[in-house]
Amino acid sequence: MKEQKEQLEEKNTEMSSIITRYEEFVQKNKKYLIAGGSIIAVAVIIFCVFKFYINPKQDKAAAADIFYAENYFDQAIDSIYYGNVEAGNAYLQKSLSGEGKAHGFLAVIDEYGSTKAGNLAKYYAGIAYLRLGKYDEAVKYLKDYDADDFFTKPLALMAQADALVEKNDLKEAINLYLKAAETNPNEITAPSALVKAGWCYDIQGDKAKALECFQRVKKEYPTSTEWPEIDRYIGIEEANN
Repeated sequence: MKEQKEQLEEKNTEMSSIITRYEEFVQKNKKYLIAGGSIIAVAVIIFCVFKFYINPKQDKAAAADIFYAENYFDQAIDSIYYGNVEAGNAYLQKSLSGEGKAHGFLAVIDEYGSTKAGNLAKYYAGIAYLRLGKYDEAVKYLKDYDADDFFTKPLALMAQADALVEKNDLKEAINLYLKAAETNPNEITAPSALVKAGWCYDIQGDKAKALECFQRVKKEYPTSTEWPEIDRYIGIEEANN
């Protein structure tokens, strides 16, 4: 019980921190940086999905090459999760470019782009570039990624939207977030996409649309991680209408 209580308190603290950042963006009406808090979460989810739910039949050469790049990507996630951002970004760069005889995602894409390994490398490359702040490259590879499974379709759309937010293209980001919310709707991706779309609407000054997004989360996704704070989001928009 004590351990569960501590975990809940830690989760609430993290959520409060996110809310504070959102409120600062709303108040100052400056560049919307919601992607900064979600990139690594998306990366972790997608990494787990591919590792444990997808078993593509790739040729041995492609599978061997992408193995090393995935390993660097995995180390990047671990490093960033434990607060060592500099090391994490270095591993992300290695995952893209490789090291020595170990190929990175870019080489896998060049050599095996038509295989499932090459397609998978496009997603990894997009996420790596997103985290490294290279948003044009991120959009390029995420667009090229051909997602054909339940989770990665909405995740790829959300990652593209995150990159577009960083490029201040909120209109197109909103379109992609809303598309992600309607793509294989589930308690993980849909509410997250709706919340992001809502805050983008808010930054654009469309409080009614923002409120609509938050109310959908409250009504449709009561078991999501976003739901415990959704009344606060709704309250912010109602107070500003």
